[in-house]
Amino acid sequence: MTKYVLKRLLRGFLSLFVVVAIVMILIYSCIDRNQIFKTDSLYSRQAGNEKEVYKMKQWEKYGYIDYIHFEDDFLKELRDEGRITDSENKQIRIGLGPTPDKDSKKTTTWINYFKEKYEKEGYTFVRIDGKGTKGKKRYNYKRGDAPEIFVYKDIPLANRMSDYFLGLLEFDNIHYVEEDIENRGLSFTLKDPAYGGDTFAPAIMGNGTRHKYLLYFDSTFPYIHQNFVNVNLGTSFSVNKNIDVFTTMTEAQGSLRKTMVHYPTGLSEMSADNIHTATYSAGSLASGTAVKLDRYTDDYTSVELNKNGLSRVGYSFVIGIISVILAYFLAIPLGVLMALQKDKLIDKLGTLYIVFIIAVPSLAYIFLFKSIGGKLGLQTTFDVVNPTWLMYVLPIVSLALPSIANLMKWLRRYMIDQMNSDYVKFARSGGLSEGEIFRKHILKNALIPIVHGIPGSILGALVGAIITERVYVVPGAGNLLTTAINAYDNSVIVGLTLFYGLLTVVSIILGDVLMSMVDPRINFTSKGR
Repeated sequence: MTKYVLKRLLRGFLSLFVVVAIVMILIYSCIDRNQIFKTDSLYSRQAGNEKEVYKMKQWEKYGYIDYIHFEDDFLKELRDEGRITDSENKQIRIGLGPTPDKDSKKTTTWINYFKEKYEKEGYTFVRIDGKGTKGKKRYNYKRGDAPEIFVYKDIPLANRMSDYFLGLLEFDNIHYVEEDIENRGLSFTLKDPAYGGDTFAPAIMGNGTRHKYLLYFDSTFPYIHQNFVNVNLGTSFSVNKNIDVFTTMTEAQGSLRKTMVHYPTGLSEMSADNIHTATYSAGSLASGTAVKLDRYTDDYTSVELNKNGLSRVGYSFVIGIISVILAYFLAIPLGVLMALQKDKLIDKLGTLYIVFIIAVPSLAYIFLFKSIGGKLGLQTTFDVVNPTWLMYVLPIVSLALPSIANLMKWLRRYMIDQMNSDYVKFARSGGLSEGEIFRKHILKNALIPIVHGIPGSILGALVGAIITERVYVVPGAGNLLTTAINAYDNSVIVGLTLFYGLLTVVSIILGDVLMSMVDPRINFTSKGR
């Protein structure tokens, strides 16, 4: 079994790699990259040459190109490396004219060097002429009229794939902070300062790391948390601006939840700040407000806020897992009863229900049950600010209904097939009672393919349901992918594709394992004869 699981995992990861590669080809090669500006309000506000530079910067941010600006990137790099002084840097910038023939000799020399250097590396050189008036020392330009010089090249798929997969896991370390800091390293404490320093709560804290807390305990499941390893599915640029995909799916929502917070300076007060999420922000303390100075002693000042609601994945999973439990709890006995009462009233009623669910579009019956629920006084939309258990009822019922019908249909079919099998007739002739035949043979064999789908149903709850969540305004993960596609948020699309694909691979393998546990005759290690 172990060998089989490892093989399936290897094949699954290879499939994931291929799927992500196909998605990247579709996004970065087959779709017009200008589409990302359809929902970008800042793009229309750019003037003149600034619009082209803004376009290049956005294409670089979205992962289409590698872009280097002459003044903002190249000259800055030369100055940081000590190849030019601050005075020379200023002279080169001042010597930039609206057209090449009006550049100073020094500026022309460095522009030619810039062009030759990057054209050898496969970049395309671009100079956009400007419109300016000659002053005493330099040309004066209006907004958007300054000349722009840059190079760019498309990022090859192989580089994009390798960078993405190699960066999936980020390992925090004490050299994350490049600035000079004192006491760089890790420290272990048995009494977490976040609880006032009097409560037994082990924690590992870092200095020079990205996260202040690398390991800590709190009162939320799974109670022990770590920041040593972080998942990097990509950063959102539209759906949840400048927030990574994993955080977008897992961060809490709703109103602020205040608790007694003990800050590093010793100040204690009711606040929604989550000290355990503190990350490094260069120079934040030196440029901070009086409030920040009262609370923090170093640059680990960027914290998340505690909220009362669940995350997107949390809401989707709660609704999904309850609907799965409800579906199996009702569908199995009803499917068995339909098979045992074949062609009788209960079978005909069950068949009518199955046909109704299959024939009527899901959107139609979801709105139907929403209307009925509203008449009965049930909450028809989600409210993360003032949550009640009533708001879960209609989404759970709407999700469970098609699953119940599907399970009933297949279980009835499997059981009838088993009841008409030769081995059942032999069992009867051998003197076994109908109850023994039903329990030990018919039901057990009929449940094997049903059992295979259980892990997929459970893990699928993490993905959410697009239509159901939209109708009931559930702030879940169901419509995250469609929202990202509509907004051309490439990182979110690729990250969610990987996440959904991984869930599919794992659910199939777990289904096989569970199926072999239910029926020991199923052996994935022996070869067929």
